[in-house]
Amino acid sequence: MADADPLRPDTPAKEAPAPGGAAGGIGHYWSTTRQKWRKVPLPLRIIAYIIGLIFLLWLILFITKGRFLKHPFERFLTSRLERPVKVAGDFQLYFAPITIKFRAEGMSIANTPWASRPHFFYSDLIDTRIAPLSLIFGDKYRVRWLELRNAAADLEWSRDGKSNTWTFGDPNKKGEPLDLPLIRRALLAGTTLRYRDPRMQLSTDIRFETVKAQDTRFASDIRFSGDGTMRSRPFTLRGGLLSPNQTITGGKNSLALYAQSGPTILEVSGTLPGATEIEGADLRLVTRGPNLALLFDFLGVAIPETRTYRFTSALTKQDGEWRFTHLKGRFGDSDLSGRMTVSLPNDRLRLNADLATRTLDIVDVGPFIGYNPQKLERQGASGAIENVGGRPRILPDAPLRVEALRNFDANVRYDVRQVRAPNVPISNIRLTLALERSLLTLSPLTFDMSGGHVSSDIEINARGKPVRTRYDVRLSPTPMGKLLGRWGVEESGTTGIIKARAQMTGLGDTVHDSLSTANGRIAVILPAGTMWARNVQLAELDVGTFITKMFEKKLKEPVQINCGLIAFTVRNGIAAADPIIIDTKKNVMLGRGGFSFRNESLDLVFRADGKKFSLFSGQSPVGINGYFAKPGIDVISPELVARGGAAAALGIAASPLAAVLAFVDVGDAKSAACGPVLAGATAAAQRTKDGKPRDDVGRGTTSKEESGKANARQEKKQKKKFLGIF
Repeated sequence: MADADPLRPDTPAKEAPAPGGAAGGIGHYWSTTRQKWRKVPLPLRIIAYIIGLIFLLWLILFITKGRFLKHPFERFLTSRLERPVKVAGDFQLYFAPITIKFRAEGMSIANTPWASRPHFFYSDLIDTRIAPLSLIFGDKYRVRWLELRNAAADLEWSRDGKSNTWTFGDPNKKGEPLDLPLIRRALLAGTTLRYRDPRMQLSTDIRFETVKAQDTRFASDIRFSGDGTMRSRPFTLRGGLLSPNQTITGGKNSLALYAQSGPTILEVSGTLPGATEIEGADLRLVTRGPNLALLFDFLGVAIPETRTYRFTSALTKQDGEWRFTHLKGRFGDSDLSGRMTVSLPNDRLRLNADLATRTLDIVDVGPFIGYNPQKLERQGASGAIENVGGRPRILPDAPLRVEALRNFDANVRYDVRQVRAPNVPISNIRLTLALERSLLTLSPLTFDMSGGHVSSDIEINARGKPVRTRYDVRLSPTPMGKLLGRWGVEESGTTGIIKARAQMTGLGDTVHDSLSTANGRIAVILPAGTMWARNVQLAELDVGTFITKMFEKKLKEPVQINCGLIAFTVRNGIAAADPIIIDTKKNVMLGRGGFSFRNESLDLVFRADGKKFSLFSGQSPVGINGYFAKPGIDVISPELVARGGAAAALGIAASPLAAVLAFVDVGDAKSAACGPVLAGATAAAQRTKDGKPRDDVGRGTTSKEESGKANARQEKKQKKKFLGIF
C-alpha cells in the first residue's frame, strides 16, 4: 500500500504502480481495450466479428489450400446433382486472393442412367478461377480462367427428346437448354466434346487443343476440329479461338470456324466477348452450296429448295436470339437481301425474316413449289417437266415436309420488285408467310400482272392427315391488250378487260395431289370491251369474214365484246366447263369440255356461231387437247372434214359455185344475257337475251361425257342449216 504524504496528512495515499509497467501492464491494456470495445455500437461490433471470421476462414483455406474439403465437396455435389461425383487425386478449393481457385485431379461426374457413356464429365486435371459473386448473383457463372487436361464431356438428348445429360437432379426432369458458364480465358489439352441428338439425327465429336498463338496480340490459340453426321449427311468442322493477352483492351477473343457437309460450306469469323460468351458477339457469316434447304436441315427447319447460292451476313446474339443482319447474296440467277432472326421462345424454334429481291429469275421460282433444283440448273425451264407413264407432267410432285414443319414456327415477309421472264408479265410480288403449329398460311400473296393485280390467300393445314390446302386467288380487272401483248399479240384495238377468281380446296402433301383431289370453282369474266378483229376471226375460223377484212385492209377494226365467261366447276380434280360463253357483236363463242388435274390432260372444244349471215364460215369446233406441259390445237376437226367433203360432192354434182354453199353460216346464234355472265353464274343460270334458258352451254361436264349428245345436236343443226340454204 502506498505511504501518505507527511507534509500533507490530509492528502490520500496513492496506489503504488504495479511491477512490470507504468500503467498496470498488459492486463491494464486489455481492460482498457475491452472498455473501449464495449462503447462501439453493437451493429458495428457484429460486422467486425463477421469480417474477422471470414478472414480467419480465408487464412485457414489459403494455408491448407482447402484440401480437407475434398470429401465434403464430393458428398455435397453428389447430393446436389444426384449423380456420383469423385475426385481421385489432389484437391484444392480456396480464395486466391479474391477469386475462388478450384483444382482437382481425376475428377469425374457420372452420367444419367439412360446415357450411352458412363461419365458425363471426366478430366485428368481441372484448374479454374471463378468469380465468387457470380455464384450468388447473376444468371451465369463467370470463369476467369479454365485449364482442362485430357477431359471429356458427354452431351446427349434422350430418344424421346425430354431429357438430357446436362440437366441434373431427377433423371425424369425435363431437359433444359445448354447454358455454358462465361469463360474469359482457357487452356485445353486432349479435351473432347461428344454431342448426340436423336431427334435432329445429329451426332458430332469435337477435339480441342491449345497452342501458342502466332499473333503477338494473343496469348494462346484454342484449335478445334471434329466430324459427325446430320440427318445421315456427314460433315466436318475446324477452327480456332484466339485468347487475348491480358494487356489487350476489352479482352475479346477472335473466332474462326469452317464447316463443310458435301458441297455445303459455312464460314464464321469475328470476335467473342469471351471463350464461351456469344452474347454481343461481332461475327461475319459466309455460306455457299447447291441448295439452301440442306443448310437449314441442320436446324431441323424446312424451307423451299433453291438453286446454287452464296450469302454473307453479319451475325450476333442479342437478347436470346441469333440475329442475321445485312444479309445479301444470290440464289440461282436471283438476288436476295434483308435480315433474319432465330430464337427459342418457350423452347420452340422460331424464325422471323424480312427479305427482298430486286430481280427474281422465273427458273428460281420452280424449287419454291417443289421442282427439282438440280434439274432446273441443268435444263432450265424444261426441267420442270417430268415424264410419268409416257405422259408429260408439269405440276410438282415433291412432298411437303410435314414432320419438319412441326419443329418450328415462322413469320416471313418477302418482296420481289420484278420477275425476269420473257412471257410472264409479273412484278411487285409481296408475300407474308406465317407458320404456327403446322398451320402454314401465305396471306396475302400479291403481285402485279399487266396492269392488273393478283391477290391470293393460301392456307396449308398440316395439323392433321391428310394435309388440307385451301386456295383463293383473285385477279382484279386487267387490260386484256397488255396481258395478251406479253404473249406476242399486238395491243392496238383491244380495250377489253379481264377479271378472275379461283377457289378450291384439296387434300394431299404435294401440289399435284392437292389439285388432283380439289373441289371448287374457277371463273374468268370478260366485261364489255373491244378486241382486235384478226384475233377474234382467227379464233372463230370465220374464213369469209377474215379474208374480206384482209382485202379491205381493216384487220385492226375493233370487234365489240358484249360479255364473256370462261368458268369451270372442279370436282375431285376434274374441271368441267360451266360455262364457256363469249358474246360479241357478231358472234357467240361457246365451249365445252374441261381438263384434269389428275393426269394434266386437256379436252376442250370451242366453236363460234354467227349472229349474221357469213360466207366461207368453217363453223367447225376448234379443239384444245394434249397436256398442260404439251398442249395441242385441233383446227381440222371431223366436222370440218365432213363439210369439206360435202362441198366437193356439190362441186362435182352441180357446179364449182355450189361448193361454197357447205361453208355458209345463216347466222342464227342467240345473244347472251350479260347479267348471269358478269356474275360468274353456272351454266344452269345462263339465259339468252330474250330471257330463255340456254341449252348450248356446258353444264359442268367434260367434253367426253357430252360427246355423244353434242355430236348429235351438232349434226342436226348442220343438217338444218344446209337444207335451209340449198
